[in-house]
Amino acid sequence: MGDRNAGLFLPKSNAILPNQQSNPMSDSSTIVTPIFSVDYENFQHEVIEASHQRPILVDLWADWCSPCLVIAPILKQLIEAYDGELLLAKVEVDEGKNMKLAGQYQVRGFPTLILFQNGAEQGRFHGAKPRHFIDAFIQQHAQF
Repeated sequence: MGDRNAGLFLPKSNAILPNQQSNPMSDSSTIVTPIFSVDYENFQHEVIEASHQRPILVDLWADWCSPCLVIAPILKQLIEAYDGELLLAKVEVDEGKNMKLAGQYQVRGFPTLILFQNGAEQGRFHGAKPRHFIDAFIQQHAQF
């Protein structure tokens, strides 16, 4: 559901990041999408491994889930406010093998948001929450 081209920014380092693309305008710059879709097959690389570079908030959601649709624009605004310091990986649980991720992380309801950093889960919550709650959650569990 997320637009893979929305909210592009230049990263602060030359580290390998999820969804990295070459910038045809420059030899040394890369463009990273701060909000991107991820699936069962690439979760290990794009979330777990990439979380060693910066924290990644994972949104496990479904298109039939009303609270998931409510929280989506809040998450988009919040991620944009972090200006590249935090990424958002969206997992549509009804696509392909993605429900296996929900089982692996013992997700019992949607949306469930899990913060990963340094290759490990740092915290989680479920349900639609206001922006101030999500921001406080990130500040409590992420290291910038």
